[in-house]
Amino acid sequence: MIHKVERVLCLADGAKPAAVEFLDTLVPWLEQQGLEVEARDSVRSIERDAPPKKRPDLILVLGGDGAILGVVRAFADDPIPIMGINFGYLGFLAGTPSGQALEVLAEILSGEVVPEMRMRLIARLEDGREVIALNDVVLQRGAHQGLLVSSLSVGDDWVTNLRGDGLIIATPSGSTAYSLAAGGPVVEPSMRCFVFTPLASPGLANRPIVLDPDAELVVEVVDSHGIATMVVDGQGFYPLQAGATIEVKRHPVAYPLYSMPDLDPYRRLRERLGWSQSLPGSYDPSSRHGADPAPEDNASY
Repeated sequence: MIHKVERVLCLADGAKPAAVEFLDTLVPWLEQQGLEVEARDSVRSIERDAPPKKRPDLILVLGGDGAILGVVRAFADDPIPIMGINFGYLGFLAGTPSGQALEVLAEILSGEVVPEMRMRLIARLEDGREVIALNDVVLQRGAHQGLLVSSLSVGDDWVTNLRGDGLIIATPSGSTAYSLAAGGPVVEPSMRCFVFTPLASPGLANRPIVLDPDAELVVEVVDSHGIATMVVDGQGFYPLQAGATIEVKRHPVAYPLYSMPDLDPYRRLRERLGWSQSLPGSYDPSSRHGADPAPEDNASY
């Protein structure tokens, strides 16, 4: 199905001058395509419950992955397709470099590109509050407190108790975020699953687990030695006491994100994680498959 676009919301990360400057190129180009454009030089304006004047058909986020996460949270109840133009560091979510943004946009507007549907999760607290995450929900101990003891259950089945800094429950999109830094596996974004990753657990047998996306997970704060914190996509913070529980399940509606067409996802991993760098004297895969071209400035794949 072609995603018809008539109104576009452009949001630049105001902390990145290059992103704000790119609006001077982007907005006139969009208007030349006959589109109605609203532009802001602050992503946080949307996060502060300042909705756009009219509901857009497409949101362009000029910044990094953190900016995209903030916009996804702002439109959690009404998912609007997002294209990220990378002005950040890694750019797993903001996957289009500015030098190719207009080319990719032209293909989106012509209906040649369909968005990737990214799985989200819902975390429900005991007081009835529900929060939605695109990347992950993290339970972590206080900075100056003893080890956090937590429990994981899947449905009615108890899985394990953990002692350590906490735990991460990530979506496939979040598998390349905090979970990856904590030793979790990389999961293709097109998959549907949960990734459970312990945080700095002294129990050497505690390892990441990939879980069924239709499972209902229950995390309990068994002993926190003070206040523990649930962190949602690195941006929402909820204090918890010992005895508190968090119920986590898959959100029924995935979030649509555009990426570059014909994108090689493994190239993105190679470049973002440094896999393309050969050690001296090691086998050079480019002799067989061809080396990746050098990325342009500000490139993110």
